[in-house]
Amino acid sequence: MKQYLTRLINGETLSREDTHEIMLGITREAYNDSQIAALLMALQMRTVTVDEMLGFRDGLLETGKHIDMEGGKTLDIVGTGGDGKNTFNISTCSAFVIAGAGYKVTKHGNGGSTSVSGASNVLAGHGVKFTDNESALRRSLDEANFCYFHAPLFAYGMKFMGPVRRALAIPTCFNLLGPLVNPCQPQCSLHGTANQSQMRLYINLHQRIGDDFGVVNSYDGYDEISLTSGFKLTTNNFEKVFTPKDLGFNYVDAQDIYGGKTQEEAMHIFDRVLENKSTEAQRNVILANAACGISIIDRNLSIAESIDIARESLESGRAMQCFRKFVEINS
Repeated sequence: MKQYLTRLINGETLSREDTHEIMLGITREAYNDSQIAALLMALQMRTVTVDEMLGFRDGLLETGKHIDMEGGKTLDIVGTGGDGKNTFNISTCSAFVIAGAGYKVTKHGNGGSTSVSGASNVLAGHGVKFTDNESALRRSLDEANFCYFHAPLFAYGMKFMGPVRRALAIPTCFNLLGPLVNPCQPQCSLHGTANQSQMRLYINLHQRIGDDFGVVNSYDGYDEISLTSGFKLTTNNFEKVFTPKDLGFNYVDAQDIYGGKTQEEAMHIFDRVLENKSTEAQRNVILANAACGISIIDRNLSIAESIDIARESLESGRAMQCFRKFVEINS
């Protein structure tokens, strides 16, 4: 580690192989907390590189648990977190709308970091028991079009970073790794980023990984399509700036998509959306995010066509049916 830190102090970058080896060393507890903290701060001071991120990702996947979905085409939809906006569970609601439209969703998530309620919080609040059992996860995907990977059950290496990250109490490159280490490595993903720098990093990462991807960033700092501003969407095939009006929606205010002060409030909003009893602003945000996800997993569809499909999934009750089936299987 002293050699790695010396190179970083001298302005060098680390290779993919270097950070892969560092990640393996962290899981073997080969370094003390001070060394790990120094490493994270050195990387944070000058922005982590694509190769450095890929090496950490390689190490987390190698030391974690892999789930084989037997070649099925699935989608993950998740933001990097850390935008500090405390929205309701937009990506999780959107995931069930996508599932209700007939597409397979393999979502990776955790508890809330800067929001009151993360994906794991809202699901656990409905009685969901998280599992790493492969057959149970496959059954959930087969019968509900949705399965959920609670991150701590799979990315074992992250637990060795926990004490240092909590002590530092500032974002590091490890805050950006979660969406990249989905244990089934889905073919398709829609990832939200909180700023343009993160967006550029994620685009380059996905291009190296070689999956079918979409990366979004709302211009006022949301790590998802918020409809509070314009947003950029970059995929394998195009890069385009949209406004809410381009999608047929009105702009919304930040308060319209606020997630509440308690997990109970967040759960209530989540339920109202899937019951198709939410406010127009909440519903439209879900339709926008779900549509972008659908257009990534089904490249034959435009976003406009995908909005119609997402709306049908929500209004017909199929999104809620998928959610109820998921809860039934996983309770």
